Amino acid sequence: MAEVAVTRPRHGFKFGLASGNAGVYIAFVVLLIALGFAAPRFFTVGNLTDVLRQAVPIAVIAFGATFVIGMRGIDLSVGSTLALTGLVTANLLVLGCPVPVACLAGLALGAFIGVINGLLITKVGITDFIATMAIMVVSRGVVMVYTQGIPITGASDPAFRMIGQGYLAAVPVPVVLTTIAFAVAFYLLYYTRFGRFVLSIGSNPDAARLVGIPTDKVKIAVYVLAGVLSAFAGIMLTSRLESAMPEAGQGYELDVIAAVVIGGTGLSGGRATLFGTVVGAVLMAVVRNGLNLLNVNTFWHQVVIGTIILVAVAADRFNRSRKT
Repeated sequence: MAEVAVTRPRHGFKFGLASGNAGVYIAFVVLLIALGFAAPRFFTVGNLTDVLRQAVPIAVIAFGATFVIGMRGIDLSVGSTLALTGLVTANLLVLGCPVPVACLAGLALGAFIGVINGLLITKVGITDFIATMAIMVVSRGVVMVYTQGIPITGASDPAFRMIGQGYLAAVPVPVVLTTIAFAVAFYLLYYTRFGRFVLSIGSNPDAARLVGIPTDKVKIAVYVLAGVLSAFAGIMLTSRLESAMPEAGQGYELDVIAAVVIGGTGLSGGRATLFGTVVGAVLMAVVRNGLNLLNVNTFWHQVVIGTIILVAVAADRFNRSRKT
Protein backbone atom coordinates (compact mmCIF):
# COMPACT_ATOMS: atom_id res chain seq x y z
CA MET A 1 0.00 0.00 0.00
CA ALA A 2 1.29 3.41 -0.88
CA GLU A 3 2.30 5.61 2.02
CA VAL A 4 0.37 8.72 2.91
CA ALA A 5 2.57 11.74 3.41
CA VAL A 6 3.04 12.74 7.02
CA THR A 7 3.03 16.45 7.77
CA ARG A 8 4.62 18.12 10.74
CA PRO A 9 5.44 21.72 11.56
CA ARG A 10 8.86 22.85 10.49
CA HIS A 11 10.51 26.06 11.52
CA GLY A 12 11.06 28.37 8.58
CA PHE A 13 14.78 29.04 8.83
CA LYS A 14 15.60 25.48 9.84
CA PHE A 15 13.51 24.11 7.01
CA GLY A 16 15.13 26.58 4.62
CA LEU A 17 18.51 25.15 5.52
CA ALA A 18 17.27 21.60 5.28
CA SER A 19 15.67 22.19 1.90
CA GLY A 20 18.84 23.65 0.48
CA ASN A 21 17.48 27.18 0.26
CA ALA A 22 20.02 28.50 2.73
CA GLY A 23 21.57 30.59 -0.06
CA VAL A 24 18.30 32.47 -0.49
CA TYR A 25 18.06 33.18 3.25
CA ILE A 26 21.66 34.38 3.34
CA ALA A 27 20.99 36.55 0.27
CA PHE A 28 17.99 38.02 2.13
CA VAL A 29 20.18 39.05 5.06
CA VAL A 30 22.79 40.49 2.70
CA LEU A 31 20.03 42.41 0.90
CA LEU A 32 18.84 43.91 4.20
CA ILE A 33 22.36 45.02 5.10
CA ALA A 34 22.96 46.45 1.62
CA LEU A 35 19.69 48.38 1.70
CA GLY A 36 20.58 49.73 5.10
CA PHE A 37 23.70 51.33 3.61
CA ALA A 38 22.28 52.27 0.19
CA ALA A 39 18.97 53.70 1.44
CA PRO A 40 19.22 55.27 4.92
CA ARG A 41 15.40 55.51 5.12
CA PHE A 42 15.04 51.74 4.86
CA PHE A 43 15.41 50.96 8.57
CA THR A 44 13.08 53.71 9.77
CA VAL A 45 9.97 52.61 11.68
CA GLY A 46 7.68 54.20 9.10
CA ASN A 47 9.33 52.43 6.19
CA LEU A 48 9.44 49.04 7.92
CA THR A 49 5.74 49.44 8.69
CA ASP A 50 5.16 50.12 5.00
CA VAL A 51 7.11 46.97 4.12
CA LEU A 52 4.85 44.91 6.40
CA ARG A 53 1.75 46.48 4.86
CA GLN A 54 3.06 45.70 1.37
CA ALA A 55 3.86 42.13 2.40
CA VAL A 56 0.38 41.48 3.80
CA PRO A 57 -1.58 40.81 0.57
CA ILE A 58 1.23 38.73 -0.91
CA ALA A 59 1.56 36.72 2.31
CA VAL A 60 -2.17 36.03 2.65
CA ILE A 61 -2.46 34.88 -0.98
CA ALA A 62 0.75 32.89 -0.63
CA PHE A 63 -0.73 30.90 2.28
CA GLY A 64 -3.30 29.53 -0.15
CA ALA A 65 -0.70 29.10 -2.87
CA THR A 66 1.39 27.02 -0.46
CA PHE A 67 -1.43 24.46 -0.41
CA VAL A 68 -1.83 24.64 -4.20
CA ILE A 69 1.88 24.25 -4.98
CA GLY A 70 2.34 21.68 -2.21
CA MET A 71 -0.38 19.73 -4.01
CA ARG A 72 1.69 20.00 -7.23
CA GLY A 73 -0.69 22.59 -8.72
CA ILE A 74 -0.53 26.21 -9.78
CA ASP A 75 -3.01 29.08 -9.57
CA LEU A 76 -2.43 32.06 -11.86
CA SER A 77 -5.82 33.64 -11.14
CA VAL A 78 -5.02 34.95 -7.65
CA GLY A 79 -4.22 38.53 -8.71
CA SER A 80 -7.36 38.88 -10.83
CA THR A 81 -9.43 37.30 -8.06
CA LEU A 82 -8.08 39.94 -5.69
CA ALA A 83 -9.09 42.71 -8.11
CA LEU A 84 -12.57 41.33 -8.85
CA THR A 85 -13.49 40.60 -5.25
CA GLY A 86 -12.17 44.00 -4.16
CA LEU A 87 -14.29 45.61 -6.86
CA VAL A 88 -17.45 43.80 -5.73
CA THR A 89 -16.81 44.66 -2.08
CA ALA A 90 -16.17 48.34 -2.82
CA ASN A 91 -19.17 48.59 -5.14
CA LEU A 92 -21.52 47.12 -2.53
CA LEU A 93 -20.22 49.55 0.08
CA VAL A 94 -20.75 52.49 -2.25
CA LEU A 95 -24.31 51.27 -2.84
CA GLY A 96 -24.91 51.35 0.91
CA CYS A 97 -24.58 47.69 1.92
CA PRO A 98 -23.41 47.02 5.48
CA VAL A 99 -19.70 46.27 5.82
CA PRO A 100 -20.16 42.60 6.90
CA VAL A 101 -22.47 41.92 3.93
CA ALA A 102 -20.06 43.51 1.45
CA CYS A 103 -17.08 41.61 2.86
CA LEU A 104 -18.93 38.29 2.90
CA ALA A 105 -19.98 38.85 -0.70
CA GLY A 106 -16.36 39.39 -1.67
CA LEU A 107 -15.27 36.23 0.15
CA ALA A 108 -18.12 34.24 -1.41
CA LEU A 109 -17.07 35.39 -4.88
CA GLY A 110 -13.50 34.29 -4.13
CA ALA A 111 -14.80 30.86 -3.09
CA PHE A 112 -16.90 30.67 -6.26
CA ILE A 113 -13.87 31.43 -8.45
CA GLY A 114 -12.00 28.70 -6.57
CA VAL A 115 -14.83 26.23 -7.27
CA ILE A 116 -14.69 27.10 -10.97
CA ASN A 117 -10.93 26.58 -11.03
CA GLY A 118 -11.29 23.25 -9.23
CA LEU A 119 -14.07 21.97 -11.47
CA LEU A 120 -12.22 22.94 -14.66
CA ILE A 121 -9.16 21.02 -13.46
CA THR A 122 -10.79 17.93 -11.91
CA LYS A 123 -13.99 17.42 -13.94
CA VAL A 124 -13.25 19.02 -17.32
CA GLY A 125 -9.64 17.83 -17.34
CA ILE A 126 -7.98 21.13 -18.22
CA THR A 127 -4.47 21.50 -16.86
CA ASP A 128 -4.20 23.78 -13.85
CA PHE A 129 -1.92 26.20 -15.70
CA ILE A 130 -4.36 26.72 -18.58
CA ALA A 131 -7.52 26.70 -16.44
CA THR A 132 -6.33 29.29 -13.94
CA MET A 133 -4.75 31.42 -16.66
CA ALA A 134 -8.10 31.51 -18.48
CA ILE A 135 -9.89 32.50 -15.26
CA MET A 136 -7.22 35.14 -14.70
CA VAL A 137 -7.91 36.70 -18.09
CA VAL A 138 -11.70 36.45 -17.76
CA SER A 139 -11.73 37.99 -14.27
CA ARG A 140 -9.43 40.84 -15.26
CA GLY A 141 -11.57 41.44 -18.33
CA VAL A 142 -14.74 41.65 -16.22
CA VAL A 143 -13.05 44.19 -13.96
CA MET A 144 -11.99 46.33 -16.91
CA VAL A 145 -15.38 46.12 -18.64
CA TYR A 146 -17.23 47.13 -15.47
CA THR A 147 -14.90 49.94 -14.40
CA GLN A 148 -13.76 51.11 -17.85
CA GLY A 149 -10.36 51.43 -16.21
CA ILE A 150 -11.64 53.96 -13.64
CA PRO A 151 -11.21 53.21 -9.90
CA ILE A 152 -14.32 52.70 -7.77
CA THR A 153 -13.93 55.25 -4.99
CA GLY A 154 -15.97 55.99 -1.87
CA ALA A 155 -15.31 52.80 0.14
CA SER A 156 -14.55 54.93 3.18
CA ASP A 157 -16.86 53.53 5.85
CA PRO A 158 -14.96 53.88 9.17
CA ALA A 159 -15.51 50.23 10.06
CA PHE A 160 -14.23 49.16 6.65
CA ARG A 161 -11.19 51.47 6.86
CA MET A 162 -10.30 49.78 10.14
CA ILE A 163 -9.56 46.53 8.25
CA GLY A 164 -6.74 48.00 6.20
CA GLN A 165 -5.69 51.11 8.11
CA GLY A 166 -6.45 50.49 11.79
CA TYR A 167 -4.19 49.63 14.68
CA LEU A 168 -4.58 47.26 17.63
CA ALA A 169 -2.17 48.21 20.43
CA ALA A 170 0.19 49.89 17.92
CA VAL A 171 0.11 46.82 15.66
CA PRO A 172 -1.45 47.40 12.21
CA VAL A 173 -4.76 45.53 11.89
CA PRO A 174 -3.72 43.97 8.53
CA VAL A 175 -0.73 42.39 10.29
CA VAL A 176 -3.05 41.01 13.00
CA LEU A 177 -5.45 39.62 10.39
CA THR A 178 -2.55 38.10 8.44
CA THR A 179 -1.33 36.41 11.63
CA ILE A 180 -4.80 34.93 12.15
CA ALA A 181 -4.90 33.73 8.55
CA PHE A 182 -1.47 32.17 9.04
CA ALA A 183 -2.63 30.37 12.20
CA VAL A 184 -5.67 28.94 10.42
CA ALA A 185 -3.61 27.82 7.42
CA PHE A 186 -0.95 26.37 9.74
CA TYR A 187 -3.55 24.30 11.59
CA LEU A 188 -5.15 23.08 8.36
CA LEU A 189 -1.85 22.05 6.80
CA TYR A 190 -0.12 20.45 9.75
CA TYR A 191 -2.83 19.24 12.13
CA THR A 192 -5.72 18.02 9.97
CA ARG A 193 -6.35 15.10 7.68
CA PHE A 194 -7.02 17.64 4.93
CA GLY A 195 -3.41 18.87 5.15
CA ARG A 196 -2.07 15.31 4.98
CA PHE A 197 -4.24 14.62 1.95
CA VAL A 198 -2.95 17.77 0.20
CA LEU A 199 0.70 16.79 0.54
CA SER A 200 -0.04 13.15 -0.24
CA ILE A 201 -1.58 14.21 -3.55
CA GLY A 202 1.43 16.42 -4.21
CA SER A 203 3.82 13.62 -3.37
CA ASN A 204 2.15 10.98 -5.53
CA PRO A 205 -1.34 11.63 -7.00
CA ASP A 206 -1.82 8.05 -8.21
CA ALA A 207 -0.85 6.54 -4.89
CA ALA A 208 -3.11 8.98 -3.06
CA ARG A 209 -6.03 7.90 -5.22
CA LEU A 210 -5.25 4.22 -4.68
CA VAL A 211 -5.32 4.56 -0.89
CA GLY A 212 -8.77 6.10 -1.08
CA ILE A 213 -8.08 9.82 -0.81
CA PRO A 214 -10.87 11.77 -2.58
CA THR A 215 -8.38 13.63 -4.76
CA ASP A 216 -10.94 15.61 -6.77
CA LYS A 217 -12.72 16.91 -3.67
CA VAL A 218 -9.42 17.82 -2.02
CA LYS A 219 -8.22 19.65 -5.13
CA ILE A 220 -11.45 21.64 -5.38
CA ALA A 221 -11.24 22.49 -1.68
CA VAL A 222 -7.65 23.70 -2.09
CA TYR A 223 -8.58 26.03 -4.96
CA VAL A 224 -11.55 27.30 -2.92
CA LEU A 225 -9.15 28.05 -0.07
CA ALA A 226 -6.84 29.89 -2.49
CA GLY A 227 -9.80 31.89 -3.84
CA VAL A 228 -11.05 32.85 -0.38
CA LEU A 229 -7.61 33.99 0.76
CA SER A 230 -7.17 36.00 -2.45
CA ALA A 231 -10.52 37.67 -1.76
CA PHE A 232 -9.45 38.32 1.84
CA ALA A 233 -6.32 40.04 0.54
CA GLY A 234 -8.46 42.00 -1.91
CA ILE A 235 -10.70 43.27 0.90
CA MET A 236 -7.70 44.39 2.96
CA LEU A 237 -6.12 46.14 -0.03
CA THR A 238 -9.41 47.86 -0.94
CA SER A 239 -9.80 48.99 2.65
CA ARG A 240 -6.27 50.43 2.71
CA LEU A 241 -6.82 52.33 -0.54
CA GLU A 242 -10.51 53.16 0.21
CA SER A 243 -11.15 52.29 -3.43
CA ALA A 244 -11.06 49.39 -5.87
CA MET A 245 -8.29 49.81 -8.42
CA PRO A 246 -8.85 48.05 -11.77
CA GLU A 247 -5.17 47.17 -12.03
CA ALA A 248 -4.96 45.86 -8.43
CA GLY A 249 -3.15 42.57 -8.10
CA GLN A 250 -1.49 42.67 -11.51
CA GLY A 251 1.68 40.59 -11.32
CA TYR A 252 0.79 39.25 -7.88
CA GLU A 253 0.74 35.69 -9.21
CA LEU A 254 4.49 35.95 -9.89
CA ASP A 255 5.24 37.49 -6.50
CA VAL A 256 3.19 34.79 -4.79
CA ILE A 257 4.88 31.93 -6.64
CA ALA A 258 8.26 33.46 -5.86
CA ALA A 259 7.39 33.85 -2.17
CA VAL A 260 6.22 30.24 -1.88
CA VAL A 261 9.17 28.71 -3.75
CA ILE A 262 11.74 30.89 -2.01
CA GLY A 263 10.26 29.74 1.28
CA GLY A 264 11.05 26.12 0.50
CA THR A 265 7.80 24.69 -0.88
CA GLY A 266 8.73 22.48 -3.80
CA LEU A 267 7.16 23.01 -7.22
CA SER A 268 7.14 19.24 -7.58
CA GLY A 269 4.70 19.00 -4.66
CA GLY A 270 4.72 16.85 -1.55
CA ARG A 271 6.37 19.35 0.78
CA ALA A 272 5.32 22.76 2.03
CA THR A 273 6.39 25.22 4.68
CA LEU A 274 4.21 28.11 5.74
CA PHE A 275 6.98 29.69 7.83
CA GLY A 276 9.13 29.81 4.73
CA THR A 277 6.26 31.36 2.79
CA VAL A 278 6.11 34.21 5.30
CA VAL A 279 9.84 34.82 4.85
CA GLY A 280 9.44 34.71 1.08
CA ALA A 281 6.56 37.22 1.15
CA VAL A 282 8.53 39.64 3.31
CA LEU A 283 11.53 39.25 1.03
CA MET A 284 9.46 40.15 -2.02
CA ALA A 285 8.11 43.22 -0.22
CA VAL A 286 11.64 44.22 0.81
CA VAL A 287 12.86 43.88 -2.77
CA ARG A 288 10.09 46.10 -4.15
CA ASN A 289 10.49 48.61 -1.32
CA GLY A 290 14.25 48.75 -1.82
CA LEU A 291 13.87 49.28 -5.56
CA ASN A 292 11.48 52.16 -4.89
CA LEU A 293 13.79 53.75 -2.32
CA LEU A 294 16.66 53.53 -4.79
CA ASN A 295 14.48 55.13 -7.49
CA VAL A 296 14.91 52.17 -9.82
CA ASN A 297 12.68 52.41 -12.90
CA THR A 298 9.51 50.34 -12.36
CA PHE A 299 10.15 48.49 -15.61
CA TRP A 300 13.23 46.98 -13.99
CA HIS A 301 11.14 45.66 -11.08
CA GLN A 302 9.77 42.87 -13.25
CA VAL A 303 13.27 41.99 -14.39
CA VAL A 304 14.39 41.64 -10.79
CA ILE A 305 11.31 39.65 -9.72
CA GLY A 306 11.65 37.34 -12.72
CA THR A 307 15.30 36.76 -11.93
CA ILE A 308 14.45 35.91 -8.32
CA ILE A 309 11.87 33.37 -9.50
CA LEU A 310 14.39 31.79 -11.88
CA VAL A 311 16.99 31.51 -9.13
CA ALA A 312 14.47 30.05 -6.66
CA VAL A 313 13.14 27.48 -9.15
CA ALA A 314 16.66 26.55 -10.25
CA ALA A 315 17.67 26.05 -6.61
CA ASP A 316 14.61 23.84 -6.06
CA ARG A 317 15.44 21.74 -9.14
CA PHE A 318 19.07 21.45 -8.09
CA ASN A 319 18.13 20.32 -4.60
CA ARG A 320 15.73 17.70 -5.90
CA SER A 321 18.23 16.33 -8.41
CA ARG A 322 20.88 16.14 -5.69
CA LYS A 323 18.60 14.11 -3.41
CA THR A 324 17.60 11.60 -6.11
